[in-house]
Amino acid sequence: MKRAIVASHLILFLGLNLPANNWKTDRDSLLVQVENLQVHSISSSQSITNTNIEQDSGHAVLLKTNMLYDAAAIPNIGLEVSVGKGWSVGANWMYAWWSNDARHRFWRAYGGDVELRRWFSPRRESRSLMCGHHIGVYGQMLTYDIEWGGRGYLGDRWSWAAGLSYGYSLPAGRHFNIDFTLGIGYLEGDYMKYRPEDGCYFWESTHRRKWFGPTKAEVSLIWFIGGRYQRKGGEQ
Repeated sequence: MKRAIVASHLILFLGLNLPANNWKTDRDSLLVQVENLQVHSISSSQSITNTNIEQDSGHAVLLKTNMLYDAAAIPNIGLEVSVGKGWSVGANWMYAWWSNDARHRFWRAYGGDVELRRWFSPRRESRSLMCGHHIGVYGQMLTYDIEWGGRGYLGDRWSWAAGLSYGYSLPAGRHFNIDFTLGIGYLEGDYMKYRPEDGCYFWESTHRRKWFGPTKAEVSLIWFIGGRYQRKGGEQ
């Protein structure tokens, strides 16, 4: 664009200083050069715009932790990767094994889930991939052993669940999101009731749990590995 402006000024200068018989020939030649420069500038601008759009719809890798589980002293970690345009697949894992044998207190839980999500992210400069509303389908497996000095509940065989989820991922800076997700589905699995007595644990009964309702809840801190997408020459 700068070269086109300089050429325009050159035409004006020559028009004031060249003889009349040379003016027409030189003017026509410079006009052709100016038109070529303008076409080149427009093509360059469109190329930069297309590059930004391509980067905006690129891939993202997210590392996350569910702060609800963290608050319940259940360490957990998750990984989510964009797949195609508007889709992502993720997996989460939790593991906790806390105990106080003297007081018969146990807090054990481990398991995980996988989820396929469809994103409805607004395509604006102020937003990035994997932000905004999302829906998903998920599957879960877990075991647990919970006791607080009285009756305990032991699910030493895998319980499983499957359902549908809805959530919203809120941007919180260039590297982070806060994601809110709730899942409704069906859970099934066996568990035993037991009680501690004289330093031993006595079985009371075995049950089969069948539950339809909320089976997934997340308030997750999301970290975009490497940050969000960038324009050439600076941040988006």
